[in-house]
Amino acid sequence: MPLFLIPIVILGVLLLLLGAFALLARIKGGRYARPVVNFLLRVPLLGRLLRRASTAALERQNPELASAVKKLERSGVAKDPQRAQQALSRLSAAERKAYLEAATEQEAFPEPMNRAQRRRMERMRKNR
Repeated sequence: MPLFLIPIVILGVLLLLLGAFALLARIKGGRYARPVVNFLLRVPLLGRLLRRASTAALERQNPELASAVKKLERSGVAKDPQRAQQALSRLSAAERKAYLEAATEQEAFPEPMNRAQRRRMERMRKNR
């Protein structure tokens, strides 16, 4: 293979991967792209870049929500519910409103359950 074709082949493969990922993101609201993104977030360099890009997009879209998310991440909300309550009380009114709207919007589309979780939920409904 001639040497001048190597960059063209590499660009073609990258374009093909990008197209496949774009297709996965369009199917069923990105259901099949989530595992790929979760894997990429674990890769050190790519994870940092993806988080930075996500934060920048959120800041452009909704600056109050971005500010609230930064404050909550700094306070370690994911680890302790009491810290979450304290951190929510420290947010400004606009930040709190933006965060609560985003949280309720996210709950509107719950993550699909596996079979064991569905059966557990059905048993809980029957016991009531």
